[in-house]
Amino acid sequence: MKVFLTGGSGYIGRATIESLRRHGHEVTALARSDRAVETVTALGAKAVVGDLTDLDVLRAGASAADGVIHLGAVNSPEAATIDLAAAEAMLDGLGGRGPYVHTGGVWVYGDTDGLIDESAPTNPPAITAWRLDNEARVLASAAAGSRPIVVMPGLVYGRSNGLIEASFVEPARTAGAVRVIGDGANHTTLVHVDDIADLYVLALEAPAGAVYLGVAQNLRFADLAPALAQAAGHAGKRVDQISLEQALEQMGPVADAYALDQQISGDRARRELGWNPAHLDAAADLAAGR
Repeated sequence: MKVFLTGGSGYIGRATIESLRRHGHEVTALARSDRAVETVTALGAKAVVGDLTDLDVLRAGASAADGVIHLGAVNSPEAATIDLAAAEAMLDGLGGRGPYVHTGGVWVYGDTDGLIDESAPTNPPAITAWRLDNEARVLASAAAGSRPIVVMPGLVYGRSNGLIEASFVEPARTAGAVRVIGDGANHTTLVHVDDIADLYVLALEAPAGAVYLGVAQNLRFADLAPALAQAAGHAGKRVDQISLEQALEQMGPVADAYALDQQISGDRARRELGWNPAHLDAAADLAAGR
């Protein structure tokens, strides 16, 4: 399959290109800089220069492909508008000829009160609430003959470069301790970057309108924090408890998401797509820097 990919030079995107190539797909990746071009071509993809606001480039890239995976994102107050416009351009270019895989995120479910699946109600923190409307509009395109699929990753880690490493390990290197919001009794969802990349590839075979939660493990932050401290180089595995108010001051709005208590099942992806995550001990992986 010829696959057009956004976000290919990013953290998840690089692993996804590798997985696509292993599965025999031909990859064309959007690249917004010379460095991004070098990154995606070194991984075996063809680069197309542009960014998520270049709608004609996105439409053309999708029209030349058999399927699309949208991983790209911007850190901007206009993120919702840019994401939706990009999605609509690629859906238009693809024209219903193949799958369009869109990226969501599990934080939209809010506190889960136990283990949930894709059918659970949503209650997102402010930082991620915009995703709900975009996902709904993407999925609604199935009625017009498109084949939209949404993949909702948990907290992605691995290769020493994930959000959890950036938010907890790196600050701990200078602060001397890992920060835990409250007593750490809240659960977080985890998935290794290589495993979520495989799920994106498998999702190309999914039916229109399917939604998959990309979660391999649920851990309490209190159980995860010592591993994060070890990854930061603190042999004593030092952990400091901070209030949500302190976390918001130190980390910004993402602290509301890290304070969520979430337990989420990835069983639908296992059952329907044959997804088989290989990394099932996030604490050990993170402690070892794997």
